[in-house]
Amino acid sequence: MLSILRKQAQSIVIQIVVLIIAIVFIFWGVGSNLGNRRNSLATVNGEEIPFDAFQRNYDNAVDNMRAQFGGTIPQGFLEGLGLNRQVLNQLIQAEILRQGGREMGLMVSKMATQDEIKSIPAFQTNGQFDLNRYKEVLEENRMNPTSFEASLQNDLLTRRVSESIQGFAVVPAEKVISRHNYTGEQIRLAFAAVKSEELQGEVEVHDQDLAAWYEQHKNDYLPEPKIRLQYLFFNAEDDLAQVQVSDDALKARYEAEKDKYFTPEQRHARHILLRVKEGDDPSVRAAKKKTAEEVLVQAKAGNDFAELARQYSEDSSAKNGGDLGFFSKGAMVESFDNAVFQLEPGEISDVVETVFGYHLIKLEEVRGATTRSFEQVREELADQVRRQEGKGLTFKRASQAYEEIFRAGSLAKFQENNKESVRETDFFSRNEPPPAPVSDPRFLQAAFALKKGELSSIVEISQGYAIFFVNDIQAPSAPELNEVREQVEVAYRKEKSIDLARSRAETLLNEARDKKSLSDAAPKEIAVQQSGLILRSNPASGGEVPAQVVHEAFSLSMKDAMPAKPVTVGDIFYVFQLLERGNEEKPLDDAGKKQLHDQLLTGAQNDLMKGWLKWMQGRTDIWINEELLK
Repeated sequence: MLSILRKQAQSIVIQIVVLIIAIVFIFWGVGSNLGNRRNSLATVNGEEIPFDAFQRNYDNAVDNMRAQFGGTIPQGFLEGLGLNRQVLNQLIQAEILRQGGREMGLMVSKMATQDEIKSIPAFQTNGQFDLNRYKEVLEENRMNPTSFEASLQNDLLTRRVSESIQGFAVVPAEKVISRHNYTGEQIRLAFAAVKSEELQGEVEVHDQDLAAWYEQHKNDYLPEPKIRLQYLFFNAEDDLAQVQVSDDALKARYEAEKDKYFTPEQRHARHILLRVKEGDDPSVRAAKKKTAEEVLVQAKAGNDFAELARQYSEDSSAKNGGDLGFFSKGAMVESFDNAVFQLEPGEISDVVETVFGYHLIKLEEVRGATTRSFEQVREELADQVRRQEGKGLTFKRASQAYEEIFRAGSLAKFQENNKESVRETDFFSRNEPPPAPVSDPRFLQAAFALKKGELSSIVEISQGYAIFFVNDIQAPSAPELNEVREQVEVAYRKEKSIDLARSRAETLLNEARDKKSLSDAAPKEIAVQQSGLILRSNPASGGEVPAQVVHEAFSLSMKDAMPAKPVTVGDIFYVFQLLERGNEEKPLDDAGKKQLHDQLLTGAQNDLMKGWLKWMQGRTDIWINEELLK
């Protein structure tokens, strides 16, 4: 529809249609189809998820990310992670859990909520619940008891539903033994790598073959298309002088957005980590914990904590004396977080266990929660308001020009009777554009989406707004072979060497099958190596053997000890033979059984929870306001 309007801008009928559309937008507004849900980000069976609830959770998630990155999040990281969608999905799942709980007849009483509040260390003084402390903590975090207790009651219900569903998970004893045997499997391999890179010198390049190959791949060597434009640029800086901002308006804006200037309490800590990982033998874990306890004795005896961290810690922060910098509550795993926020400056924790291992933590400094005052943010806020309102004036100028272009019938006719300056470019490609504003990514994206003779819409760019018309497009054509022969020959050799390596690996595998020995079949130029014992639970124990080969090898048997075809890893082809297969001689004691049972139970509980949520989601009416989510 828009492309038709842009192409036929000179038509009287189209000009009338545009005028009608403009009137509809002015009098009826955009987005009226949202009904009463326009301020909700989503609904779950009619239950609203307000945008402000999402914003709070999103801001908390961003704060946690920022703490993990040392204060600065890499550009584009949050967008690539899809953090906004993740946060919304968590809120939706929590609401589904609560609704499911109510269907099951589960509930959380006010008494249970009060008991939970009394048990929270942050609200206690000398181990006892302190009402004044409770009110102070909530006030510091800009919350009131009513909303906090309602939120906590919802969280408790969510937890109770999760526990009820996960309670159905069971792990039979035979499954524990079976998993132990499975993870304890080990193999030894003979393997050979046929590398295409080493065969490039053997590829013969004949003119006729290269020309035929280039004919099939010539589109890979097409230059970029180029366009030539006329455009109008409306610079937002030109309108800033017209904007007057009063102190009353700024104060009202500040009060409405005061939460933006709030920084929660942050703590600066160091730690020493004795690392353990899932699947470690109980004896390994016990030894690490014992070491942590011995280091704790040294730390509490007055030894320099930073030096102890450099000497003993197995974390990347060891070189910095275990320094973790400042972070807010919730930035670390729960047990670590709880320990840090119960310490006083200079105090050292007892041994704290997390999924990463055993920690000793020293609290260095506390920054109290703060809210920047109006005077502190006045200039920053005034600049924001000025730029927002100035950009509104700029958009108004662009809109008036756009309407006049349609009335005139073309950008060229508009130029004859208008003070706005129409600029022109020569032919340019997307990767080699003229200077700003044309080089703005949004300008280029919109410009290269148009066809010859099309007028753009009003395009917002970083410096303001632009309207442009595509005068001409220079279609790319493939260069002659002699112009790009050098790079074509490199690509040809690479492709043919891969074919050659694949063929040699397949020949080697077939001969190895015939001789029932990889070592006997391999020619002198192909080295056959032997691996050590490789554990299924630790594929990296294969050393030089790639994980893809290890994975494939565990599917073989001693009766059929070679793969059906070589395993490809990048441009290398691996041929291998299973030499030995058995189980690690490692008895499973009671502690090991319990640890493995708990791991399997956690997996079973998670699978059960995911399955239930998926089933519930399939019978739940979920609506998402995609515009607000952007």
